[in-house]
Amino acid sequence: MTRPTRLPSFDVYEEARVLITGGLGFIGSHLAKALAELGADVTIVDSLIPDYGGNHYNVREIKDQVRINYSDIRDPWSIRYLVRDKDIIFNLAGQVSHIDSMTDPQTDLDINCKSQLALLEACKENNPNARIVFAASRQQYGKPEYVPVTEDHPLVPMDVNGINLIAGESYHLLYNNIYGIRTVSLRLTNTYGPHLLMKHGRQGFIAVFIRSAIEGRDIDVYGDGSQLRDFTYVSDAVAAFLTVALVEGTYGNAFNVGGLEPISLLEVAKLCQELAGMGGGVRTVPWPRDREKIDVGSIYIDHTRLAAATGWEPTVDLRAGLSRTVEFYRDHGEHYWS
Repeated sequence: MTRPTRLPSFDVYEEARVLITGGLGFIGSHLAKALAELGADVTIVDSLIPDYGGNHYNVREIKDQVRINYSDIRDPWSIRYLVRDKDIIFNLAGQVSHIDSMTDPQTDLDINCKSQLALLEACKENNPNARIVFAASRQQYGKPEYVPVTEDHPLVPMDVNGINLIAGESYHLLYNNIYGIRTVSLRLTNTYGPHLLMKHGRQGFIAVFIRSAIEGRDIDVYGDGSQLRDFTYVSDAVAAFLTVALVEGTYGNAFNVGGLEPISLLEVAKLCQELAGMGGGVRTVPWPRDREKIDVGSIYIDHTRLAAATGWEPTVDLRAGLSRTVEFYRDHGEHYWS
């Protein structure tokens, strides 16, 4: 595959009719803002299920530039109407808590698997020309056999969430291959930044680290803290979504979306405390049993395939991204942890 010399022009988004499922959530709201600024005709659909991350405050700056439809993607009648005239669908609605998927697997199945099939059926019957970008996860890989993890790594997830994401992704790629609906899947890894849900820790450790640091509390790191991860700042993730939707060669494929370099969780915790400057410490603690069972150890991913197909590369390093994130929550935290 010949690597593009530059990213595709985003000018084509001007007046494009775009639907964002989960658009009041973390990544979806940033994507909505970027699209509104590009002149797109943006419709957000969000169910605002408590504890899933949807938040009106996330779109306060663009509330007069977008339409918001309060619907659940599990409602087939609603989704049939919403997809019918859209040029591009960014499909980010989902249940992302690994712990919740183990305690309530049926809900995870409904949202991350069954509803994805319903959306694709709606497009097949009402709008087969739509382009769809699906938000998947590196959680699908499970415990890595090697690092960095490429897209060819076996998919052996450690939780129900990962299994259902595999199914959701597979449906999208199947509908591309069988019905010609142009779909692409992005496997995200540890995306962070402003608008991240902070009132509980079920959607990732980075939210717990950042909030603890801002509040001057110690950060607890499970195990010895040597586990390696890579991180994607939200603006880089948004750029990946905007890019793959426009590149014909991406359709029917899944791509890793990674960060610049891996770093240990212990170092991440120390960096959060340093940037917050509130005097909290970092300590290692034993694993809780429920979390230890689904821990995958060190994992970071290779995004060479996405770079080769589109020219996309991450640009925001962890220190810069965390600095912006800490500053945001200092000013707006009350809207995210109550």
